[in-house]
Amino acid sequence: MNNALTSAKAAYKLTHILDLYSQVHGTRRFPVDVVELAKDAANQFGWSDPITQVEAADIKGFEGALFPNDDKSAWCLLYNNAMKSPGRIRFTQAHELGHYLLHRQQQAIFQCGEDDVVNREESEISTEAQADSFAAALLMPRNDFMAQMDGCADFEGLSACAERYGVSLTAATLRWLKHTDRQAVLVVHRDGYMNWAFSSQAAARNGAFFPSRRQLMAIPEKSLAADESVSLDRSGTEIAASTWFPHARDGLSLQEMKIAANEYDTVMTLLLLPRGASVWQPWENQD
Repeated sequence: MNNALTSAKAAYKLTHILDLYSQVHGTRRFPVDVVELAKDAANQFGWSDPITQVEAADIKGFEGALFPNDDKSAWCLLYNNAMKSPGRIRFTQAHELGHYLLHRQQQAIFQCGEDDVVNREESEISTEAQADSFAAALLMPRNDFMAQMDGCADFEGLSACAERYGVSLTAATLRWLKHTDRQAVLVVHRDGYMNWAFSSQAAARNGAFFPSRRQLMAIPEKSLAADESVSLDRSGTEIAASTWFPHARDGLSLQEMKIAANEYDTVMTLLLLPRGASVWQPWENQD
């Protein structure tokens, strides 16, 4: 039974198997071949209902899907063939594999949209967050990932990680933000407005976050993000922190980076604040 299996335990078991295989056979460790791994997963866990098919399909409105045959003796994993990004496809496949490992005894059919596969929840309460956490841990093992990012805090390092692990830049950036001790905020936007934003814990604790899910938020006019003459800045430009955070003290600056996220037809902006810097509204000025 897999009812005690967590996303961390499942990812660790498969990561250990992949590490050993790579060491013994001298094969390339990354990126993970999710298709072969999915078809072998039941064997590794000693289960009798394997994933027998992993196929591209026309499933409009969904990134991926997982469903069993009539007697639930075998499973089929599908991913949307409209996705042109190999990294996006790989993460979707791993997300559905996570559902198979963790949730197939809870429900029979899984159909996941973009917001499910690129899940931005900090906790693992929902099944989608658990599948997402599994996919990230499987494709980008934390120790290896943080070693690659050691001393890096920009889109240069994150782009290198995205290439190493065969994932989208969005997935790599979210992985870093969930584990870094740096004060960093990712803003994903289109046509001058935020689609969504995600802050590292250190940034959120110091007031650097945007409630983009609750209200429509415009990109600041004087930001690099709003400057249409700049389409790419991987390493960052220093700007006044108050451009993004009105309550930042005078003289405080941050690094703003910008890159197109072609796989999602959006623009990504990464804000990096100095360690310990607070942008909360001063207490005496609060209502």
